[in-house]
Amino acid sequence: MAPFLNGYANGGSRNLPEDPSVVEARFSDIPSQIDIPVSGLDAEEAVEVNLEELLDDPTELCTLLEQEGVGKHYWMVIALAYAKQAKVDHATEILSKGLGTLNRGNPKEKLGPLSLTCWLYLWKSREAPRVVPDGQPAGETRLKDYYLQAATGSLNEASRINPAFPPLFLARGVLYLLRASLQPPSKAAAPGAPDLSDRVETLRQSIKCFEDALRVSAGRNMMAVLGRARACFSLGKYAEALDGYQEVLIKVPNLQDPDPRIGVGCCLWQLGHKDEAREAWERALELNPDSKIANILLGLFYIHDSSHYATSDPAFGPIYKKAMTVYTQRAFKLDKEFPITCATFGSYFMMRKSWATVDSLARKAIELTDVNAVASDGWYLLARKEHYQDRPDLPKASDYYQKADLARGGGDKGYLPARFGLVQIQILQRDFDGAKFRLEKIIQQSKSTEAMMILGALYAEDVFRSQASGIKEDKSAEFKKAIALLEAVRLAWKDLQKQLTPDTSVLVYLARLYETDQPEKALQCLQQVEQMMIHEMPNKEPPDGVEADEAWKAKLREQLSPQLLNDIGCFQYHGERYDQAREFFQTALSACVKAGEKDEGIDTDALVTTISYNLARTYEAANQLEEAKQVYEGLLARHDDYTDARTRLAYIELRQNPSEEGPQAMTALYETDSSNLEVRSLFGWYLSKSKRRAANIAEDQEQRHYKHTLQHYDKHDRYSLTGMGNLYLTTAREMRRDTDQDKDKRRKTYEKAVEFYDKALQLDPRNAYAAQGIAIALVEDKKDLTAAVQLFSKIRDTIKDPSVYINLGHVFAELKQYSRSIESYEAALSHGNRASDPQILACLGRVWLLKGKLDKSPSAMKTSLSYSQRALAIAPSQIHFQFNIAFVQIQLAQLLYTLPETQRTLEDVVKASEGLEEAIASLTEIAHSKNPPYPRHDIEQRANMGRNTMRRQLERAIQSQREYEDKNAAKLAEARELREAEMRRREEERKRVEEQKEEEKRKIREERDRMAREARELAEKRAEEERRKEEAEFTTDSEGERVKRTKKKKGGKRKKKGEDSGSETEVGDGEDAADKKKSRRMKKKARSEERDSAVDESEEEGAEPKGKKKRKRLARRGKEGNFKSQELVVDSDSEGGSRPVAQTNGAEPAASGDDNEDGDTRMREPEDEEDEEDDAIVSKQSRQRNKRRIEDEDDEDEEAEAEDEDAVEEEPSAKTTAERDREEEEDEGGTRGASFADNPHGNPVDESVGAAGDAGMAEFGESSLQM
Repeated sequence: MAPFLNGYANGGSRNLPEDPSVVEARFSDIPSQIDIPVSGLDAEEAVEVNLEELLDDPTELCTLLEQEGVGKHYWMVIALAYAKQAKVDHATEILSKGLGTLNRGNPKEKLGPLSLTCWLYLWKSREAPRVVPDGQPAGETRLKDYYLQAATGSLNEASRINPAFPPLFLARGVLYLLRASLQPPSKAAAPGAPDLSDRVETLRQSIKCFEDALRVSAGRNMMAVLGRARACFSLGKYAEALDGYQEVLIKVPNLQDPDPRIGVGCCLWQLGHKDEAREAWERALELNPDSKIANILLGLFYIHDSSHYATSDPAFGPIYKKAMTVYTQRAFKLDKEFPITCATFGSYFMMRKSWATVDSLARKAIELTDVNAVASDGWYLLARKEHYQDRPDLPKASDYYQKADLARGGGDKGYLPARFGLVQIQILQRDFDGAKFRLEKIIQQSKSTEAMMILGALYAEDVFRSQASGIKEDKSAEFKKAIALLEAVRLAWKDLQKQLTPDTSVLVYLARLYETDQPEKALQCLQQVEQMMIHEMPNKEPPDGVEADEAWKAKLREQLSPQLLNDIGCFQYHGERYDQAREFFQTALSACVKAGEKDEGIDTDALVTTISYNLARTYEAANQLEEAKQVYEGLLARHDDYTDARTRLAYIELRQNPSEEGPQAMTALYETDSSNLEVRSLFGWYLSKSKRRAANIAEDQEQRHYKHTLQHYDKHDRYSLTGMGNLYLTTAREMRRDTDQDKDKRRKTYEKAVEFYDKALQLDPRNAYAAQGIAIALVEDKKDLTAAVQLFSKIRDTIKDPSVYINLGHVFAELKQYSRSIESYEAALSHGNRASDPQILACLGRVWLLKGKLDKSPSAMKTSLSYSQRALAIAPSQIHFQFNIAFVQIQLAQLLYTLPETQRTLEDVVKASEGLEEAIASLTEIAHSKNPPYPRHDIEQRANMGRNTMRRQLERAIQSQREYEDKNAAKLAEARELREAEMRRREEERKRVEEQKEEEKRKIREERDRMAREARELAEKRAEEERRKEEAEFTTDSEGERVKRTKKKKGGKRKKKGEDSGSETEVGDGEDAADKKKSRRMKKKARSEERDSAVDESEEEGAEPKGKKKRKRLARRGKEGNFKSQELVVDSDSEGGSRPVAQTNGAEPAASGDDNEDGDTRMREPEDEEDEEDDAIVSKQSRQRNKRRIEDEDDEDEEAEAEDEDAVEEEPSAKTTAERDREEEEDEGGTRGASFADNPHGNPVDESVGAAGDAGMAEFGESSLQM
């Protein structure tokens, strides 16, 4: 007897109900009672056993069965009855005793019980824990592996009896499937390499067993199909698995336990069709509302759907609530031990921090599941629970994270959230290198933005720690990696498909990294943070208007972090946007007040102090010194020991009162805080501006101050080192260089300056002032101008100080690159408040003078003179500026004297002479001054040279220039007159040509108007002729319809039916016909020549030469100027009235008739009349078609048919008459062949197309009929 599963034999066909809503429970075929035959009694006597109320201890029942020696059927039915009541242990015990009684019989009798025992062990395996429950001894708990081994033993015993027993194939397949669930997933193999892991091999064996079961059942075992589909799903072959589930659903549509719709939905989900998966699960839930797996899967669907929205999005709440309350909670109520439900609910309680509930649910998910992914979720919940504790157990959390990762395969196939958890644990344990290594692997495999964010932050922290420690360590690689990773995350935010939420921490890290080298990018990052924070605020409608909008934004900024606003203000300050910086600092102060109201733990006093100091510095930089002083004094009122504020106040006093109050404030500051390095630095700067020059540097007061600072306060004070370098540099510049000994001493002084600069650079590689000192030393000592340019260019990119541009201007001037030198000086002049710096103006005057001398350009020297005069105007007490003006005036006079007459003017020479007189006076005055810039003797000699030699030279130059200009004045006037005359002649010629063109255009317009007028007159004439002809040819019949007047033919003879129409006689070879044709051709040719002579220039605008005429239908045209031919009516003797023979241009027929239902017959334009033989053939074919048409119709009246034939036969005579009429009109000289101006193509109307009644129209009367 075959073993039963769910009440049916393995592989047997089940008579399932046709209605899918009818559900059959498992074990539904187990009877409610069974009769056990008793030996020794009558054959009909038996012991009745109630299978619905079984004993808790089956020992007595087993004893009865053993004593009576019943067959295997009784043992199996009773065992199934116990299994139905979930007493699987009793069932296996009964089968074990039954197998003992069957040992004495045929071994094949044991196949059924052994197979059933195997299935029961498999059942127990699914319910057994995966691992030893927490708190229980390992030896007392039977795990899944124990029952799988027991099932393997039963299966092996049955296989030894009969390995081909059909039910064993299905059982072996399920056994392999469950064994594979306990094996860890395979790790990622090399690309293209086969996966040879134990789990994959076990699943393949499972598929082979299921295929064997299908083979022996001839494809009827649907459980085998389901098992194969499940194995394919585990192997990742989702398309094959989907085919298997669909096959079962097609063959057994009412199967619900197990439900193939669940498998269909899972496959669709893995294939990316999530909405279709939801539909499959909803159908499963519709058929079985108590399906726990359908409920939990739908819950997971809606949880996944809610993940597409931010938690602050209004759409998130309803979806998540539906997932948890409608589906997940329902599934949990149906089965509180279901592993996937426990894992899902555990995540919910994790957010609520119900740690005990999370622990219980997570362990159920781990212990009871057959799916590695669910076990991984359980381990992950335990790890998070440990991780989130106030005092986390980091080793235990790390262990749980590793187990969660390994449950999904580990390595490249592991669980990404668990690996992130491991990274976080490593960071907490200060294992930064291990965290970086793990994050690098994650990024290589998944390109995760979260991993890039964390790794970028770790590299950024390395850079920041290095900067804070002051240790010289190259962190450029970490810096570049941090920038690249964080910028990649920032770029990923713009991908709408990823739907990533921007994180402000990424922008803050980038701002800190960009702070030194790229401050503008840092500012952009902080501004983006500001916009994100404003966007996250509750929605408020902005007011109308630009000013109101700005006020609204400023109001919103007050709710932001004061630290953020302060940072933005600092970047605006360094960008020299002082107004914007001031606004941000003021808003930050307001934000401090509101932040203190929200959180009393914030140190608002420190924030207000820092921001107020920054605001005062902004006022100071914007030259609003009074406002700055008020802020500094306010800070000192709150903190009287705030040295920085006192230092800035002393500096402001020095700027405003450099002679009295400033020095007093500086002295008072130095006496109170002489140990403060900032105060000592400011005092050193004050000494450099106010000291007297000392002959010996050792006696210099500034040098002593810096030396004292380095010896007693800080030997690494960078300001003092740089100041010492400046002192030695200045001293070396002023040293004598007459002898070699002087030069050597000067060289050593330069080297001493470079040593101090180098020391400062070693302490601060970004000290641009020290680097600038080295560059100056290179220029002045070694004349290495090229290296100096490179250094100054790098320094210019580092600091925005006018001195850098001034030094660049000096170097370019030495290199004789005067244009670049002028650019540098002008850049220094436009920088900050240096627009009125007399030193820069003097430098510009010098370089323009050099450029003028090099190019021999008086304009350049005039520019030099202008700059020198501006410098003197700003500093009139500086006598050397006065000397510069005199020197430029003398140089300009010398240049103009040497220039030829053609390159100068009398006015220039006269002004130069006047300037020379001013220079002589200035030099005389400078020579008698107290401290002249040069020796008095040299200045007096230059004045005497100008007074004697140059004055006479300029007098001669003025005289020669005057003679030259007078001599050439007449020539210039004559040339000017000739040029003006030539210009007048060209203008007259141009006007004449334009007038000719206008006249030609006027004639063309008049000719066109004339042609249009003639065309209108001709059209009116033709219309009048048409109207008269119509009145003469048509009349009104008794019914009120217009019909053509009938003409009685004289001597005409009715032709009999079947005779020719006589058209052949019209195309005969008689002399009269030939003469008439020739006459018509000559007349037509004459008309054509007359028409061609009337065509003028309008042919060039669109007219085309007319080629050989082609036969075509005459269609109605809506454009004016084209005339349609009138209807051609042939008399009829029938009582039915007249019937039209031909209709043109789609006109409606004049009278209705039985034989004329087609209104689309149209006339054709005839070809040249020379081709009359073709016309006869066309006429004959037309008669044949007309004849066929008449024969096909169902005529009820024979008389009407005869009348139709008579009308057809009369056409030749009508044609002859029409032809004669046409010839008469041609003799009258008709103008139908003229072209019309309003024809868009300029084509003339064909002469062969005339009005109704023309002879040419009747010629084709019969051939125009179309069937």
